[in-house]
Amino acid sequence: MAAERPIKSSDFTVTSVPAFWPMALAASLMKRGAELYVKNLKFVEEEIKINAELRPNLATANTVRLDLRTMLLRVYGKPAGIPALVVAPYAGHTAMIADYHKGQSLVETLLANGISDVALTDWKPATADMKDLEIDNYLAELVVAIDDLGGRVNLVGLCQGGWAAAMVAARFPRKVQSLVLAGAPIDMDAGNGPIKRMAHEAPIAFYQELVALGGGLMKGKFMLQGWKNMHPEQHYFQKYVDLYEHIDDPAYLEKEEAFESWYENPIDLPGRWYLQAITQLFKENRLAKGTFIGLGRRLDLKDITCPVYLLAGEADDITTKEQVFDADKYLGTSADRVVKKLVPGGHIGLFMGSRTLREAWPAIARWICGNQVSPNDSHTA
Repeated sequence: MAAERPIKSSDFTVTSVPAFWPMALAASLMKRGAELYVKNLKFVEEEIKINAELRPNLATANTVRLDLRTMLLRVYGKPAGIPALVVAPYAGHTAMIADYHKGQSLVETLLANGISDVALTDWKPATADMKDLEIDNYLAELVVAIDDLGGRVNLVGLCQGGWAAAMVAARFPRKVQSLVLAGAPIDMDAGNGPIKRMAHEAPIAFYQELVALGGGLMKGKFMLQGWKNMHPEQHYFQKYVDLYEHIDDPAYLEKEEAFESWYENPIDLPGRWYLQAITQLFKENRLAKGTFIGLGRRLDLKDITCPVYLLAGEADDITTKEQVFDADKYLGTSADRVVKKLVPGGHIGLFMGSRTLREAWPAIARWICGNQVSPNDSHTA
């Protein structure tokens, strides 16, 4: 039988003695408390960064071609053929929606799929001296941008930039080679989305009061509050839970910071422009009805005869698919030259969602490239 090994003091740790167990528990709790404190501190610092320090930045290298009162015209790639002009929404957020993040950018996607010359309307925040600008002022400078790009473009209108693009295409059809309307409300009376209901149910005095509160401007912070209130649980609760749970995940934080740098930094709009859009477009639906006066002439969507691509989101509650697809009822483009595409997801995902950028926009870019015909083509008269 083997001799028994003598017991040494080193066989015992402090925590192996029952009398010391409560002390070990306290030490463990203190460690967890310190870790929790650090996590809470990191969460607070990240919240401050997101809400007060981050600013929107475009993801892709570009050059400012024009510095106009309403926008910076940014150009990407190199001149070759008829450029694609992306008309960003002018609805309270910056043009970063079109050039969001490396690997997740509409501009980058267009450049990677055959379009070597892309331009972007980077709309400026309205200042006090811009409060009386109207839709005509923005249409006029959009035309200036087109002329500076050579006088003929493929227009890609995103959201509210879509109805502006459609107006230019109706007013100057020879300047537009092809027209893409993505999440763009053309028939404002179609569907039954919350934006339509709000526009019709709220009296114009409500919007006038908001503009008055903004000193003649529609403040971006007012619009941001309205958008958040459409999905309050997500914006006032769930996003903070998600951030807290992922506070130690650098990849998550990078993605969150990119989005919040855009979303939490809204821009102001001219009050006169905003009230004109609410009244004449969303309440009275003048563009679809052919009664809107743009740059001195009644605009008729039947004058648009170029190829048209309509892109809508299945779960879009900002611009319903009916508001996009019903455009074909008013266009002069023949049915065989109109493409309709419904994709999964909501509104913002149409422009910056990785799935839509991967699965839908490359085909749209190829469609644009396939419609590069002579300006003398009979369909573009």
